[in-house]
Amino acid sequence: MTNGNSAIPGRNVVVVGTQWGDEGKGKLVDWLTESAQGVVRFQGGHNAGHTLVINGVKTALHLIPSGIMRPGVKCYVGNGVVLSVGKLLEEIGGLEAAQVEVRSRLRVSEACPLILPFHAALDVAREAAKEKAGTDKIGTTGRGIGPAYEDKVARRALRVQDLKYPERFAAKLRDLIAYYNTQLAALDAAQVDWSMVPWLKDQPLSVFVEKGQVQFDPLLAQVLQQAEQLRPMIADVSRELNDANRTGANLLFEGAQGTLLDIDHGTYPFVTSSNCVAGNAAAGSGVGPGLLHYVLGITKAYCTRVGGGPFPTELDWQTEGTPGWHMATVGAEKGVTTGRSRRCGWFDAALLKRSAQVNGLTGLCITKLDVLDGLAELKLCVGYQLDGERVDILPMGADEIARCEPIYETLPGWSDSSVGVTRYEDLPRHAQQYLRRIEETTGVPIHVISTSPDRDHTILLRHPFQ
Repeated sequence: MTNGNSAIPGRNVVVVGTQWGDEGKGKLVDWLTESAQGVVRFQGGHNAGHTLVINGVKTALHLIPSGIMRPGVKCYVGNGVVLSVGKLLEEIGGLEAAQVEVRSRLRVSEACPLILPFHAALDVAREAAKEKAGTDKIGTTGRGIGPAYEDKVARRALRVQDLKYPERFAAKLRDLIAYYNTQLAALDAAQVDWSMVPWLKDQPLSVFVEKGQVQFDPLLAQVLQQAEQLRPMIADVSRELNDANRTGANLLFEGAQGTLLDIDHGTYPFVTSSNCVAGNAAAGSGVGPGLLHYVLGITKAYCTRVGGGPFPTELDWQTEGTPGWHMATVGAEKGVTTGRSRRCGWFDAALLKRSAQVNGLTGLCITKLDVLDGLAELKLCVGYQLDGERVDILPMGADEIARCEPIYETLPGWSDSSVGVTRYEDLPRHAQQYLRRIEETTGVPIHVISTSPDRDHTILLRHPFQ
């Protein structure tokens, strides 16, 4: 029996990238947070970045959920995230310098595995060894995400909850350092030129690594010092989320990266080390899948990808005057976290069919439509030729995808500006035609359209929280 005075449970929305990441999820999470009381990050690490532009001011976030920019909204880092405490504290400091209150609103799961300097050292050393051997690099960011997830799966990870017990933490840390130093020695890490890794110039591994070996004392001292700052934010996130939902709070679950980087469903092995799909919002935060009411897929009006791996609709994006160059320059296609240039190509509807299938998408949000302003014609990939046969959905795995030849439809472009448009009927006629064709070829309705990075430049056709 139910109590007539019980609260109505909140409505929960999952936001996922449907391509290779960098689709503009940060802006949409920030925009949707107006209707939410909590925002949850459920996977990945600080290898991803979200850029928000609010009133012309740009803010980049890597670990903290994008909802932190909305006063009063609680932000949760779920157990599916691998956590660099140093990077989290650095991010908090940057936000506090901008007068954003963080610590009272941020909750970090005690079950998060920790990323430590030896994870980054191994990550960099492995990529250096691949390069030296002349084999294909995965294209990792070198921030230790993969090795940290390996520790989690192998059940040897140090977790946030271990920080509450310094002696236990120290004993586990000593054993883990010994394990990693053996691997670093095998990779001849003493010969790695750490200066070749751009982000290490600001956070040198040399503080902890001497002659290719991680040093116990300086690392333990730093981590225990950081733990004191983190302690007030450590929480049982699963319980807090379920309690919040029962009392009527709306929750927004924010994924990092994109579906085609998912460890199971992406262009394997050129993928990230976690599950980026909507279903992992449940496992990565500790709520039941029945509490995920709506899944919003974020997709660019074209395609981009960073790093190695197949990309069927990739264009020449480095030659001035080409459509790919237009996308790269007008779209400012540089990675938020790495600064690497993004490869650019035409919109791939067959790829999006795969994303719709594995995520159970309720609706789409099209971002960066304005970047296509000024192109005389557009091409839309509706399938592929693969080994002499036509297929209408992206195959599984990198080898088959690399053999796919895109089948295109050609649509007229538009010269009128769509920048800042907030009503669908005010979009250029051919832009509307392009969007309708995306809906028809993917089978997913478009519910939101972003026409610039600014929070307010958004066309709403159906609100995910309603």
